[in-house]
Amino acid sequence: MPNILVLGGSGFVGRAVCEKLVDHFGGAGPRIIVPSRRPGRARRLWLLPTVEVTAADVHSDADLARLVSRCDCVINLVGILHGSEAAFDRVHAQLPRRVAQACAAANVNRVIHVSAIGADSRAPSRYLRSKAAGEAALSTKGLDLTILRPSVMFGDGDSFLTTFARLQAFFPVIPLASSDARFQPVWVEDVASAVVRCLGDRTTIGEVIECCGPEVYTLRQLMQLAGRASGNARPVLALPAGLGRLQASVMECLPGEPLMSRDNLDSMRVANVASGEHPGLARLGIQASALEAIAPLYLGEGRGPARLDSWREATHRH
Repeated sequence: MPNILVLGGSGFVGRAVCEKLVDHFGGAGPRIIVPSRRPGRARRLWLLPTVEVTAADVHSDADLARLVSRCDCVINLVGILHGSEAAFDRVHAQLPRRVAQACAAANVNRVIHVSAIGADSRAPSRYLRSKAAGEAALSTKGLDLTILRPSVMFGDGDSFLTTFARLQAFFPVIPLASSDARFQPVWVEDVASAVVRCLGDRTTIGEVIECCGPEVYTLRQLMQLAGRASGNARPVLALPAGLGRLQASVMECLPGEPLMSRDNLDSMRVANVASGEHPGLARLGIQASALEAIAPLYLGEGRGPARLDSWREATHRH
């Protein structure tokens, strides 16, 4: 039974992927190795059978070589939404390049790489250009590579709709830049299922698969949906481009991770929707879940066991 290395396994997408892998293979399945610089932050994974959380820095060549040498396939989920050009390059371009080198040295061929819708070397944002550079770095190394390009992902614990809902709990009016930007949000559980199915389907080698939900929304519509689902709907004020960019500039100067950056605005100049040039989730036999069916289950007032029961019922899990 092969060992699986999940880079970024302790993050939002990674937790869903690890849980799906355990569900798929069962308690006697392959060892799922999740490196983290701070293993204490991956407590949710500790109780999963076959998951091994290990202290390591994936940006260290020595650590990465040691990790890859223990495995038969690599799933790369590492990504950031905000940062300098150097930070995007380090995470989205240099890391995939080093993963490819480590795989070649350890004779590990199978790699599943999660990129992003809109990744293109000519894209207007550093984020999307760096994602394209990472894809290129892996594609030129002769690996058994499958690339997944998800749209923006939602789900319990996300930093997307949850943030929209929290903003409306505190502010009477929501000023919104790029309110007409288009998205095709996908449930994180569907993306995790796609990763697992690609792992077991070698016919996906060499493919790019676009992971998108069934509907397209504007950013304004998503903000309004989050407000309704959380019971805190507020008026949304669309900002002109100049004011929106000024707002993003101010947010970049505040402590912590910004809610919006100028690079985010540049990314939204490209519609975050399926291009039609590549197969989608249906290629893997996955029917994408509707945002309206899932979002109220984790944005609403219900919490704890009652909320979990409604989630299981909606997703046919008993």
